[in-house]
Amino acid sequence: MKKYILTIVLATLLLTNSIAQRTPATSQGATVVQTIGITDFTIKYSRPSIKGRKVFADSSLLAPYNQLWRTGANSPTTLEASTEFTFGGRTVPAGKYALLSIPSGAAWTVILNKNYEQGTEAYNESDDAARVMVMPTSSEFNEVFKIEVDPSTDSTGYLCLEWSSVKIPVPISLHTESLTMNALNKAIAEKPEDVQTLESGAGYLLFKGKDLQVALAMADKAIGLKEGYYNLWLKASILSKLGKYNEALPAAQKALTLGTASDQAFTSFYKGQIEKTIAEIQPKITPKAAIATVSRSKKKKK
Repeated sequence: MKKYILTIVLATLLLTNSIAQRTPATSQGATVVQTIGITDFTIKYSRPSIKGRKVFADSSLLAPYNQLWRTGANSPTTLEASTEFTFGGRTVPAGKYALLSIPSGAAWTVILNKNYEQGTEAYNESDDAARVMVMPTSSEFNEVFKIEVDPSTDSTGYLCLEWSSVKIPVPISLHTESLTMNALNKAIAEKPEDVQTLESGAGYLLFKGKDLQVALAMADKAIGLKEGYYNLWLKASILSKLGKYNEALPAAQKALTLGTASDQAFTSFYKGQIEKTIAEIQPKITPKAAIATVSRSKKKKK
């Protein structure tokens, strides 16, 4: 009986202890994960609420003017980037940083500091990776503080701090094109016979409208290794972009014949895209008779 009672007491203590290990925080923790181009941004912070108090003012208890703020609550706010980026025009290496700020009515100071485990008490300006001035703008009212990464293009965006009716947009930019091409060139060098890698390279250059002859060579090599509707469609699209419509049409038509009803990707997406490409190319075709006339004319001139 004593053993039974002791077991119950121990179980109750363990249960109570387990429950006590986690209780709701006054300021809820949050994680923001956002990709711009091929760069991943991860921000971890806690979100304080206004609850009728003053925020961003000389006499405020919450983020007072001209004082260093951890830009959140509880633990230090951190920002981590998977590649090099520019933060308010300042180049910052890939890595993890403390995100700090100094609120002001005229212009905020927003800081990325290398010592990401620190609080504001241990802050050392010499560890700053970036320190930028940002003009505040107005926004819709936010009771709870929030941080967002808002992409504009695949190479630009904004880190936005928002609380009360204030918004602090810090411009971010990245070298997405060079990062992508470096990664693709490395992958092709390591696996020169890999069809998917060649297709990825050709597709990216087509999307950017750059180095189309290089893109065409990649598509041709992929076709030589393993012909399929996707790489034929890529070739047709590249040739069309180069203005070679008479060469593009048969490639697109062949791509359409290689797709099968059992291929879900083909039936749900690529079939329609290939048909659209064919429809766009056909009005631009030069008739064979006209080509022959031009060819004869050139011979006579010789």
